[in-house]
Amino acid sequence: MPKPKVTLDQWRALQAVVDLGGYAQAADHLHRSQSSVSYAIRRLEQQLDLEVLQVQGRRAVLTDTGKLVLQRARRLIREAGELEQLAQQASSGWEARLRLVVDAAFPTLQLMQALQQFADQSRGTVVELNEVIMSGAEAMVAAGQADIVIGHQLPADRLGNAIIEVPFIAVAHHQHPLNNSGHPVSENDLRQYRQIIVRDSGPQHRDSGWLDAEQRWTVSSLDSSLTLIANNMGYAWLPYHKIEDSLKQGIIRPIPLQQGQIYQAALYLYFGQQTYAGPAARLLSSLLEQSVEQYRSNNAY
Repeated sequence: MPKPKVTLDQWRALQAVVDLGGYAQAADHLHRSQSSVSYAIRRLEQQLDLEVLQVQGRRAVLTDTGKLVLQRARRLIREAGELEQLAQQASSGWEARLRLVVDAAFPTLQLMQALQQFADQSRGTVVELNEVIMSGAEAMVAAGQADIVIGHQLPADRLGNAIIEVPFIAVAHHQHPLNNSGHPVSENDLRQYRQIIVRDSGPQHRDSGWLDAEQRWTVSSLDSSLTLIANNMGYAWLPYHKIEDSLKQGIIRPIPLQQGQIYQAALYLYFGQQTYAGPAARLLSSLLEQSVEQYRSNNAY
């Protein structure tokens, strides 16, 4: 790749002349002499072998070619500024990237609210969101692929907080026999029908909850489980935030179990790095903790 002929300083001079309407105004804005600004533009045109500005009256006006190159130059100037800002943030310890690992049982609305608030304060930090099931969070921590984690288990070598307890409710389609038996449902009743299980995304293949049905189908996501249940193809325990709309619409209903209709699953918030969490990670973790307060106040279960 050939070395660029035009410097960033020359592109800034061109942008200032165009935006401010003349060489004198650009010189004042850039704290330079008018002759140095004029020379920078003239040198730019010589190096590119094209005319980018024409003087009309007292104003410097872009040529058609000048409009094209300035459009790209604006992006170059903006990206250069962002790069400098990123370097300054990195030198102060502010992370350029955060790898957020969240169990799919965590309420989606609260996750999005926390991320939106973080975006407004992120200073350009890039967030990589990975949604996992069960031991998938621990696997990503063990592989060194997580900075902030919300998972079902708190590893023995990490300190963290129980951020929330998510209610899982036994549900089936409103026309499913389990919801139309006319009596409280027992374990023997459950065994006769298909149970939908969500596969652990980690290598441990950890199971959770009651798993004694004679027929079980396994899916890879909570959304797939809900889709099967909404189509009257089985039953499952699913987190309330995933099924709230379907419950309100009457598509599915809680199974009237004699016991065990609802269980609470604790989720833990902790940092993926043992020894250090940077300011961006601490900010996002704080916003995640704040976001669950609304969930607790609005949660019907």
